Amino acid sequence: MMRSATLAVGAAFAIGVASIAWTPAQARSAPESFADLAEKLTPAVVNISTAQTVSGGNAVPLPEFPPGSPFEEYFEEFLERHGGNQPQQRRVQSLGSGFVIDPDGLVVTNNHVVEDADEVTVTFSDGETLDAEILGRDPKTDLALLKVKADRKLPFVRFGDSDALRVGDWVMAIGNPFGLGGTVTAGIVSARDRDINAGPYDAFIQTDASINRGNSGGPLFNMAGEVMGVNTAIISPTGGSIGIGFSIPATTATNVIEQLKEYGETRRGWLGVRIQTVTEDLAEGLGLKDTNGALVAGIQDGGPAVGSGIEAGDVIVRFDDQPVEKMRDLPRIVADTPVGKEVDVIVLRDGEEKTYQVTLGRLEEADGQAEAKAEPKAPAENETLGLSLSSLNDVLREQYNVEDGLDGVLVVAVVPGSQAAEKRVRAGDVIVKVAQKAVTDPEEVEEQVARAKSEGLKSVLLQISRGGETSFVALRVEGS
Repeated sequence: MMRSATLAVGAAFAIGVASIAWTPAQARSAPESFADLAEKLTPAVVNISTAQTVSGGNAVPLPEFPPGSPFEEYFEEFLERHGGNQPQQRRVQSLGSGFVIDPDGLVVTNNHVVEDADEVTVTFSDGETLDAEILGRDPKTDLALLKVKADRKLPFVRFGDSDALRVGDWVMAIGNPFGLGGTVTAGIVSARDRDINAGPYDAFIQTDASINRGNSGGPLFNMAGEVMGVNTAIISPTGGSIGIGFSIPATTATNVIEQLKEYGETRRGWLGVRIQTVTEDLAEGLGLKDTNGALVAGIQDGGPAVGSGIEAGDVIVRFDDQPVEKMRDLPRIVADTPVGKEVDVIVLRDGEEKTYQVTLGRLEEADGQAEAKAEPKAPAENETLGLSLSSLNDVLREQYNVEDGLDGVLVVAVVPGSQAAEKRVRAGDVIVKVAQKAVTDPEEVEEQVARAKSEGLKSVLLQISRGGETSFVALRVEGS
């Protein structure tokens, strides 16, 4: 199974066995052998087999005849006598891995292993096979929780603290891809906090321990026998391991698994702001010393942040007493915060820290709701920015679908090859602020650009509204 031309899914997900008494010194040193650890952990790693009924094409391929041909009428009569040409039903099977986290039969695997399955079967390393029930799935982290019923206490493993994992630490992956027993590979942690664009909460552990097809959902262990991650993807041009595999960190997985266990679904916190990365250009335009934090591009209608005091242009640097070093840190921190909790959000505005309180909503509910005339003046050309600009009026609002009540300066054209075109500014965008000053006329835009030049700034910050959503773009100014 491939996520893209070069990203093949194949993972391992497990938890360290409590009975293993591995000393800290043993956990850190290079092992002479992985045999003892593998022997202890393998019984808790299982094969996941799924079956799904899908509809295929027509049961009988129909030959093509000219309209009105006697053969066409003959074949129609033939098919009617034999029950018509109904679509074929066929069974599709897939294999993956998983691991037991509770002696009473809770099993963790990947969502993509069991997604859309009609039947799920769990096979243990000793050959025992049990039917499984899907308790809950989370596509955003690619995790799923299953339940099996056995007449005995099952071997199980436990999650550890993946935040303590260091680049260069030994790790061991165990899978059960074909129900023939465990397969063990070993390597080191190659990198941490990897973003592979697989989902909104990417922070993968990268390892060179081989993760091959059928190992999706299996565990990645440290040398103390604790589950550090759930192996979920590899980068490969062929589908085989080339030494670049990715695991969902245990610190991410444990919170998701607890929610699936308790509710059968996830319940993530929701702040209700749209954010973007603080680039060097944006940092300069905002007067920041560095690029830390998450820039608020807009406040979502009806969201928890409405009325809190947080504004577009603020940079969130701390949330619920946790630092926000990068933009993509914030969604994970917010999602892991309990729904309904009142949190402190610290932002930078005009070089000063301000603290606001927000009571978090639930992200899943917000996702459900989201599913559910005067003649214009000739546009003013701004050669510095590469834009043709105009004041808003009724005719232009209708022409460019600009919502009523939005004030700003309309972009009516973008010079091809200009820096504005490179930054994907386009006709129909509305410039709301320049250098954090509200503008309603092209001359005001010119004034703010001229002021930026006179102050020796390298760029000027534009706040742009498009389709009801705002974003920030930093454009260079002349003379810098």
